[in-house]
Amino acid sequence: MYAERVLSGMRPTGALHLGHYHGVLKNWVRLQHDYPCLFFVADWHALTTQYDDPRGIEQASWDMLIDWLAAGVDPERATLFIQSQVPEHAELHLLMSMMTPLGWLERVPTYKDQQEKLAGKDLTTYGFLGYPLLMSADILIYRADKVPVGEDQIPHVEFTRELARRFNHMYGFESGFADKVEAALATLNSKNRRSYKEARTRFQQNGDKEALARGKALLGEIADLSHEDRERLAGSLEGTGKMILVEPGYLLTEESKMPGLDGQKMSKSYGNTITLRESEASVAKKVRSMPTDTQRVHRTDPGDPARCPVWQLHQVYSDTVTREWAQQGCKTAGIGCLDCKQPVIDGILREQAPMRERAQIYLDQPALLRDIVAAGCDKARQLAGETMRDVRAAMGLAYR
Repeated sequence: MYAERVLSGMRPTGALHLGHYHGVLKNWVRLQHDYPCLFFVADWHALTTQYDDPRGIEQASWDMLIDWLAAGVDPERATLFIQSQVPEHAELHLLMSMMTPLGWLERVPTYKDQQEKLAGKDLTTYGFLGYPLLMSADILIYRADKVPVGEDQIPHVEFTRELARRFNHMYGFESGFADKVEAALATLNSKNRRSYKEARTRFQQNGDKEALARGKALLGEIADLSHEDRERLAGSLEGTGKMILVEPGYLLTEESKMPGLDGQKMSKSYGNTITLRESEASVAKKVRSMPTDTQRVHRTDPGDPARCPVWQLHQVYSDTVTREWAQQGCKTAGIGCLDCKQPVIDGILREQAPMRERAQIYLDQPALLRDIVAAGCDKARQLAGETMRDVRAAMGLAYR
């Protein structure tokens, strides 16, 4: 029914590290070549836990945007914008809050998880309880059908699908809906009309999801179908009313295997990170200071790479020949730990070099970054405005 569209966002929490790059940004860079992508700074989401001290969110947002561009996100291919600069997010969040059962919010798995992780923070606020709804509004406002998520975030997408279903069921029916569907079908040529009816029957009678996909693809291919008729036929295809909000799907992203400097997953909370644009001297110092095999006390003692955090980084940054050299040298005490660390340092600096180069453009000319974001916000507002026009009309708030 609608064009394929990917949406993803990040909270502005400070400088991004290599774990963010390997876990999220590399995937964004790949996706921007395959789909229309919207990537946004989730600054309102930051307020759900930082409501008592929002200082720093604005600067963190600009810094994060530079990190995205440094990582290879291309503003010619992807739309970059800031959530709070598109007020339609808040309007859809408000309107959907009117029909969202309280129990649905309390059942979201991350609600209690976050409460436990942030036990020292007072999170008895509506903003925190309602952040999954805001997240759903972020997705639904753009009718995004693809959301890249890790396995732990799948419940959020399922929650969003349920909300879209509930909204369409409550507000998607219109007077004379069946007659209008038939009128819309009459505008199709006989081949398309027959294909549509066959797909609708196969899905509604047999639950054939492939038939549903074919029916949706067919609607997307008919160029001269009006927006209203496209919504009606999409809703009739699934046995609902007008399809006002699109149920999103997800693109499963592999969990980042990027190890930190101590062997644990790289995370700011563990203090074991290297940032995307960290200086060469700092990178070298951090890697050289990494702990190694604790049982290799002396230079002449053989070691075991399986017990060494540095070996994990070799898996990311070294080729087969270098890994074999490091493994053999460690086990036979043929090389020292500093020798083993140098290829890792070289690999990280090689990865960072183009990032620093891309970032410097925006550091030298901040107006370029502002222009990219302003254009992205304008495009996002246009897309969001189209959805809100239909939402207001469905809820009796069009006033025209």
